[in-house]
Amino acid sequence: MSKIGCAGCQGGEALPFAFTMAFHPIVNVSLGRVWGYEALVRGTEGQGAGQILGMVDDTNRYKFDQACRVKAIELAGALFPDAETRLSINFMPNAVYEPAACIRATLEAARRVGFAHRQIMFEFTENERMTDVAHVQRIITEYRKHGFATALDDFGAGYAGLNLLANFQPDFIKLDMELIRGIATSAARQTIVASVVTMARTLGVAVIAEGIETEAELATLRATGIELFQGYLFAKPAVACLPAAWFPQRDGVGSSPTSAATAAISAHAA
Repeated sequence: MSKIGCAGCQGGEALPFAFTMAFHPIVNVSLGRVWGYEALVRGTEGQGAGQILGMVDDTNRYKFDQACRVKAIELAGALFPDAETRLSINFMPNAVYEPAACIRATLEAARRVGFAHRQIMFEFTENERMTDVAHVQRIITEYRKHGFATALDDFGAGYAGLNLLANFQPDFIKLDMELIRGIATSAARQTIVASVVTMARTLGVAVIAEGIETEAELATLRATGIELFQGYLFAKPAVACLPAAWFPQRDGVGSSPTSAATAAISAHAA
């Protein structure tokens, strides 16, 4: 999934491009309901995240990040069905200059649209080593002070692993999709994920499995005790609207997830 990041709190030129947000559901399969949605950047003329992010540089990164947060909250405030549905927003810890300053736009947007802080989750990921662990801890402390949840994304990929979990102990970890892929037929992956789930439960950290594409992957992961899932099996991201999510029936047999997700996106696009 493409991510958006926060830069330092310096000024910069106005954004030379327009963008919007797509929403991708995170579902609680045990309850048969959408738990929340991750906000993903998209172009207003159908451009993918890569094309938009390719126009972000040092001169506009801070304004882009602030605009992304505000756009996600404003859209969620208008679209979300209730005050329990979560909104997940991505940020890059090494790019945040001053946590209290960089969160102001988020606080103001939430106040303006009446969006509860407890509904907002900030995902942080790091594909390079964090050079200032204390700074990242200050960011998480500042976010928690305002009632926001935090999630360690891409757990099991790159440097987003045990050291980060030990240092920050977020509210959630999101298992990397590369660890998920092929898990239904991989005893090694099953053992690793089961151990991670047990460890997270002991630490009081909830687990979200992302990148789910097959019912076999879902069944294998549910057997480990995971309840929160994200992936194309349930729905594809929908731009500026909420896609309908597919769920397995109580007996474990559901309607075709691919056709259900496709139908939902087509209905929103009509």
